Amino acid sequence: MDQFSNRGDELLIAGKTVNQVVTLAGQTPCYVYDKAVIRSNVERLRHFFPNISLHYAIKANPYPPLVSFMAGMVDGLDVASGKELQLAIATDMPVQKMSFAGPGKSESEIAMAIVSGITLNIESKTELHRITALAERLGMKAPVALRLNPDFELKSSGMKMGGGAQQFGIDVEQLPEVMTLLQSPLTELQGLHVFTGSQNLRPESIISAHDNIFALVSRLVEEYQLDLQHLNIGGGFGIPYFPGDTPLELDSISSNLKVLRQKHSGWLKDCEIILELGRYLVGNAGLYLCQVTDTKDSRGKRFLITNGGMHHHLAASGNFGQIIRKNYPLAVATKMEHTEQEIVDVVGPLCTPLDILGANITLPKAEIGDIIAVYQSGAYGYSASPRDFLSHPEPVQLLL
Repeated sequence: MDQFSNRGDELLIAGKTVNQVVTLAGQTPCYVYDKAVIRSNVERLRHFFPNISLHYAIKANPYPPLVSFMAGMVDGLDVASGKELQLAIATDMPVQKMSFAGPGKSESEIAMAIVSGITLNIESKTELHRITALAERLGMKAPVALRLNPDFELKSSGMKMGGGAQQFGIDVEQLPEVMTLLQSPLTELQGLHVFTGSQNLRPESIISAHDNIFALVSRLVEEYQLDLQHLNIGGGFGIPYFPGDTPLELDSISSNLKVLRQKHSGWLKDCEIILELGRYLVGNAGLYLCQVTDTKDSRGKRFLITNGGMHHHLAASGNFGQIIRKNYPLAVATKMEHTEQEIVDVVGPLCTPLDILGANITLPKAEIGDIIAVYQSGAYGYSASPRDFLSHPEPVQLLL
């Protein structure tokens, strides 16, 4: 986890020692996000994808100061709820550069999007009927995009969201009826959205998905005489979490997209290509910090008991999508250069055996008062966790 360095025994975050960060936060547990790491992520993507727009998927981390910061770094924002929509329109990002995705949007959320001018990604025929009816009631035209459920999937993705039967998007086979419905003067088709999966570390899988996306869209453009303002090809870019994971190699993905843009230059002439990313932009920029409150030996096993756990960081506990639990990268953030090590379980204060941050993990020998850092905690951490479970105090968040 070389995005963070250390000064002696203390982990450094945004140039401050971990104890200074805890002082700024006012407590442990806390989440801290480093703007410099996010900036580096954006710069890397700009280098490899210079002619492609970058959109931030707010669902990855909706912390308001972070969303405002991201709005100044990327080209657009994607929201997945009415509350995220309100976060987005409070930033300086133009609403024309925002989209609203997700199945089961409520009528009030659809109305919010229409009134604000945000593009609605249509997820079903029913949703299209609702959009049309609400646009008529409001006396406004709704900017929309079709979210397609393609007849292929993103191989090796951590979470598949396209291909086969899905609650997401409209099956390609259902397009004839949908395209007829889109002839309504109450909707204006802006583009297409094809999101096939997330958390992929294999460039060849992403390349294959891109090949299939461009081939599919090219066929649809010809068949339906589409004039697309944008094509959102999703993201799917993963980050390494577990032993054996390696960072995603971007060069081959970039080279392939250049070839695809040249091959399909006709219909792409005035079409904006969008990469919609969340985890890849902010995941490695976040740390979850908690404090050792007790050390305990039980029948040959050493436990570090902390004041943080699964109620704050469900993903690190292994209860957010993992089939076989693996450890997130952990460190004793106040013993970074200690050489004496031990094998421990790092657990939280909850009255459940599921409250595990690290199992059978080798760490520097820790004592009561030491701070544990969980890396790769910038995405799907605070907001994806059951913070009210067993009514323990909540963590705070900090952007530095």
